[in-house]
Amino acid sequence: MAPSISSIDSTSLNILDFVVNKGNGVKGLAELGLKTLPHQYIQPPQERFDTNVEELQNDSIPIIDMSNWNDANVAKSICDAAQKWGFFQIVNHGVPIRVLEDVKDATHEFFKMLPQEKQKYSKEQSGTNNVRFATSFSPRAEKALEWKDYLSLFYVSDDEAASLWPPVCRNQALEYMKSTQLVVKKLLTLLMKGLNIKQLDDTKESVLMGSKRINLNYYPKCPNPELTVGVGRHSDVSTLTILLQDEIGGLYVRNTDTLKWIHVPPVSGSLVINVGDALQIMSNGKYKSVEHRVSANGTSDRISVPIFVNPRPSDVIGPFAEVVQSGEKPVYKQVLYSDYVKHFFRKAHDGKATVEFAKV
Repeated sequence: MAPSISSIDSTSLNILDFVVNKGNGVKGLAELGLKTLPHQYIQPPQERFDTNVEELQNDSIPIIDMSNWNDANVAKSICDAAQKWGFFQIVNHGVPIRVLEDVKDATHEFFKMLPQEKQKYSKEQSGTNNVRFATSFSPRAEKALEWKDYLSLFYVSDDEAASLWPPVCRNQALEYMKSTQLVVKKLLTLLMKGLNIKQLDDTKESVLMGSKRINLNYYPKCPNPELTVGVGRHSDVSTLTILLQDEIGGLYVRNTDTLKWIHVPPVSGSLVINVGDALQIMSNGKYKSVEHRVSANGTSDRISVPIFVNPRPSDVIGPFAEVVQSGEKPVYKQVLYSDYVKHFFRKAHDGKATVEFAKV
């Protein structure tokens, strides 16, 4: 028997117990039929995002056709987008549509599982930090929770995935990740050329894309979407993020010039690419990671599937020597990547504040 609404809405502890400790997640809250948003999810006014009244920019991030990777105009478009927007969408990228649809379906199947089944993959029960079912971003550090559940899968090997990843989504997540590998390598090759780095050698490849994490994100229908967020303002700590959206939409990117928010419309078969902090640091600020956020939705459930392409935790990152060899002053110091990531996760989402950790 499900707990009554009043019994879980009385104190923060009970909400945390129901959502976090018992594995119900925000999905469990949504399925109680709440008429109003629990106060634990009400964001301070400056962090709320009401898409009905928010001043949005009537522009959008570039959509780049990748049919011909060798076209100089394609390379220029990618480098320009990474500098100006920090975000772009790619179409005709070569990842089979079937692979994209399969991983979206598998995401829905995972979140259909019973709470006690999903809870086996929580921090407390999974037995590994590489597999994590969780909710919000950092519930113990946040003053207001985010309206989102997720499964995070850090890739070590096929053997580990076979033994530890949930069977209901394992094969689909692996295929999606592997199918995007060539796309990522091609994008990074072009972006390096934009930094006058002619070749993506083994050393550079290792530091740029030495580790990967895939998240299955679930945003349940929300009773008061204007009072909360799906994900708060942040930039990613990755080198690049490859995002698969569903048809619902809800991703917003901040234009660094106008400071207005721009909706990233779902485009069938596309992948959204964004620059992460690691690439901003390694490019000495030429390529920009930008603030983005996800709105809560009052009419339907939504999913998304990002792949975070990262340095390895043991890598030390800083501006590439080729970028600063002509006398350009380094903006960022050398930092251990795992230290940077720990700094990001020990606090609530706070816009672009994390990158200050790496500044000279």
